[in-house]
Amino acid sequence: MTRVLVIEDDPIIGEMLTLYLTEEHFHVQRVETAHEGKSALATFSPDILLLDLMLPDSEGTDLCDLFRKLTAIPIIVISMKSAVTDRILAISSGADDYLCKPFSMQELKARMNAVLRRSTQQIVMSGASSYEVQTKIEQASSGISLDLERRTIILNNEHIETTFSEYEIMKLFFQNPGRVFTREELINTVRGIDSFINDRAIDVHVTNLRRKIEKNPKEPQYIKTVWGVGYKFMK
Repeated sequence: MTRVLVIEDDPIIGEMLTLYLTEEHFHVQRVETAHEGKSALATFSPDILLLDLMLPDSEGTDLCDLFRKLTAIPIIVISMKSAVTDRILAISSGADDYLCKPFSMQELKARMNAVLRRSTQQIVMSGASSYEVQTKIEQASSGISLDLERRTIILNNEHIETTFSEYEIMKLFFQNPGRVFTREELINTVRGIDSFINDRAIDVHVTNLRRKIEKNPKEPQYIKTVWGVGYKFMK
């Protein structure tokens, strides 16, 4: 059973979320503060986090950054703030999706299933052993690898942490070296066709990846911009 941690201080919304998700066969734990949320990450071991951005002891997109540093599980923000800038800031700070209150419970479930599905996908590699498929994809000529178990990039034998979205983009690049991906294709890979994200958010994710893997992010060696189209990954 999928374990959902809900960090929401509004009693009405919190109760609605708990009741609906429980009826949909999720195992739900709800807390009301960031402090309680941090404790629940360790004791409850959730598979996905639903995070309100206005809590009694903390608020704003710093919450996304805080919880992203604590866990690699998918994070969906649920917030009253509907401005595009707020959404982009949350995604750039580590959120994997963003829902504005009020929202449809059915849409929430669909988005949860989408990010969970992508977080558990395994890449099938022809000729690779099951251990190799589960743990590592390597590009020998570039010296960069992906650790599938830890969902990290390996560069110069060091594990580099990424957000959920950054990792999914990098995984797609690794599967298709040299192929040019449009921003729309990257959007669909990261969020799904019905979820919110835009071209600017994709550019932010690519910029962050370059900062993590490139010697000179302003003159990238691996993730190339194809002007007017999108991006490609070079071995």
